[in-house]
Amino acid sequence: MSTHAPSTPNDRNWLGLLASALIVLLVLGTVLVQQTRPVPMHDLKLADGERLKCVSYAPYRLPGQTPFDEQLVIARDQIAADLTALAKITECVRIYSVDQGLDQVPAVAREVGLKVLLGAWVNADPKRNMKQLDHAIALANDYADVVRVLIVGNEVLLRRERTESELRELIEYARARATVPVTYADVWEFWLQHPKLSESVDWVTVHILPFWEDHPVAIDRAVAHVAEVFDEVRTHFDRPLMIGETGWPSAGRQRQGSEPSQVNQARYIREFVHIAHEKGWNYNLIEAIDQPWKRRLEGTVGGFWGMLGTDLSPKFPLAGPVTERSGLAAPLAGAALGATLCLLLAFGTRGTLARLAALALTGTVAGLAAVLGWEHAQLAWRDTFEWWLLGSIGVLGLLAAPAAARWPGATPICTAGEAWAALRGGGPAHLSAGQWLGLLRGVLLFAAAVTALLLFADPRYRDFPVFLYLVPALVFGVTGWWAASRFGAEEKVCGLVIAVCVAGRWLPEPFNPQAVAWLTTGLVLAAPCLRAIARKDQ
Repeated sequence: MSTHAPSTPNDRNWLGLLASALIVLLVLGTVLVQQTRPVPMHDLKLADGERLKCVSYAPYRLPGQTPFDEQLVIARDQIAADLTALAKITECVRIYSVDQGLDQVPAVAREVGLKVLLGAWVNADPKRNMKQLDHAIALANDYADVVRVLIVGNEVLLRRERTESELRELIEYARARATVPVTYADVWEFWLQHPKLSESVDWVTVHILPFWEDHPVAIDRAVAHVAEVFDEVRTHFDRPLMIGETGWPSAGRQRQGSEPSQVNQARYIREFVHIAHEKGWNYNLIEAIDQPWKRRLEGTVGGFWGMLGTDLSPKFPLAGPVTERSGLAAPLAGAALGATLCLLLAFGTRGTLARLAALALTGTVAGLAAVLGWEHAQLAWRDTFEWWLLGSIGVLGLLAAPAAARWPGATPICTAGEAWAALRGGGPAHLSAGQWLGLLRGVLLFAAAVTALLLFADPRYRDFPVFLYLVPALVFGVTGWWAASRFGAEEKVCGLVIAVCVAGRWLPEPFNPQAVAWLTTGLVLAAPCLRAIARKDQ
């Protein structure tokens, strides 16, 4: 690679990329190193022979299993394997329905020494509700030695599928026929909004989930928040109180100060169980086993509330320090591969040492982003369509790094419209480097604009897709600020949408690191487009 005295715009271009890539590497490196450090926390030391009080159990842990498949019936062997594993850590399981083979749970639970909180699923279908309820009542009566309580409905008021009076009728119907106590389970705020419902139940069962509160509670105060809510709810009712759901997710989108992580999940479970046993609370943890199907309802975070993974292995120990990441081999290998590839592609092209260093660091970022993006994809992407669509965007985004290695910097990047016209007119072989980059930039700007708009309009269950757009932000955002580029109306509109939507998404949670990362990535990517708008470039 030869060197020469750089022109001023090109020099600023590569120096800017060099500095930006270095900052990104420092931030990512700091985060990765922190994830490998063991985090000390309270050890959960239960008395000899003591186990957890109860955990929510759903058997849909294998690929393709979902409660939405009405033809699915879970095999008894799978339920037996699950409950045998759970009997080692808990004395009870909670189920939410008696469909799809779940009516086998009481019999298997009796064999392995577990008690059951038996749930009858209630929704907007009256005929289905009565069929479900009659079956649940019969099971509860047949297995009264195993079933601690019959739970008629779960968060029905929250979903607004039945009115209080309709729900009261179902509960009283069950109470008149069941030989075990009867309760109803809902988020604690809804119990406070419907206090008279307690007259129809034997227990009041509340859900207290600090992560899902309207104002999410950070892990540092999570257990204290549960204690405060428990004490408040207890003052309103003269019935026995049970926490029907509480827990913490191990992966997914951060909500304000509430961060899903394996470390935080371990900390929450250990601290909560310690306090619950100390205070004598009746509780049920959500949940026993990770449920991949829940990602369809609640995004990535929905699939990772389990204490056990889908292979039934524990996700964290109950004593000793916990680490988020076991090692750095994969990220380091990806970083080295990315840097090497970009340097090899840059070999033989003219430029400066600043350009060479910038490309090496950009390749390093691309390699890291590829590994971290792959890790996230395995957690978050739910079906073939998402793997094709998001995978394609991810690959195109990573291609920006090697494309930059072949781009001399002085060649203008054309508009997406010009590049598309050239592609249609002469075919791929006739496109220049500036036209290829213009086409790639246009596609990625459009994808980022759609992503930013969706995340702004419907954020609750969507992850921040930083690793999809981190490399394009460096290559097209940073270099585009100084490099010769032309922007069409399409790019300007996309840039404006990106900037407005990432800022709008960040404003409600300004101290959320994931939101800050998304804001920074989006603004850097959109910056050249905004500058073109301000200058009224054509």
